[in-house]
Amino acid sequence: MTSVVGIAITLAMVFGGYVFAGGNLAIILHSLPHELIIIGGAAVGAFVVGNDMTVIKHTIVDIGKAIKGPKWKRQDYSDVLSLMFELLRLARESAVRVEGHIENPTESTIFSRYPRIAADKDAVELICDTIRSILMNFNNPHQVEELLEKQLEGMHHDSMHGAHALQKMADGLPALGIVAAVLGVIKTMASIDKPPEILGQMIGGALVGTFLGVFLAYGLVGPLSEKIAAVQGQDQRFYSLIRETIVASLHMHEPQMCVEVARRNVPKKDRPTFSEVEESLKSLKKEAA
Repeated sequence: MTSVVGIAITLAMVFGGYVFAGGNLAIILHSLPHELIIIGGAAVGAFVVGNDMTVIKHTIVDIGKAIKGPKWKRQDYSDVLSLMFELLRLARESAVRVEGHIENPTESTIFSRYPRIAADKDAVELICDTIRSILMNFNNPHQVEELLEKQLEGMHHDSMHGAHALQKMADGLPALGIVAAVLGVIKTMASIDKPPEILGQMIGGALVGTFLGVFLAYGLVGPLSEKIAAVQGQDQRFYSLIRETIVASLHMHEPQMCVEVARRNVPKKDRPTFSEVEESLKSLKKEAA
């Protein structure tokens, strides 16, 4: 919601300040639809030319993320710690029993306790594929950490396609604004025999194109790209907790200590307290007893 508030503030300050200074808003409103068609249409067209359908769909989804905020909330961080605790503890007790959960997570009683995590394909694959590899004796902690690091880097790279695509659009918008302005000047020059007051309005309308291109680039699309990048970065921290717990387990720490290592890497605003995690783990131990 902060993105919506920010856009509202930007619009209010820019156009409100213009009117307060005595500007004639009618000239902008008259030219706005035509300039938007030229600039916005060209920007969208260039966006479609420069990206495949996967990136286009990804960008549309990412715009929604920028408005709604990060996918993973405070409870999700607590849940993933509890989930990893259960799996790691079970893996210590019986490789056969934990194998049943990772081979068919959709029917796992452990995964079913955490529906938001179970519904996330990336999280489930990261957990199940890594534990499966460990059960097959790929258990060198340094090699596993390197493997997970590369996988997380790949996931982060893929998640940034929308942000990068929008940033490229923002970079091109000022130039498209100049294109619209030039077209407006051409139109004005064709009416050079008109009275000065009419020519003034036509020139003012042409300059709206330059204004709109710069405004959209630096006041809307550019900041939106940055917000998407920030949200994706926050969401990627969630997956890093899976890496932290698994690597700590391979260093032969107890499951509860593995969870504590990961808990300290949770972003501060979403980090559950030590007591909260301890209470959650105690309840899991009682259920398993």
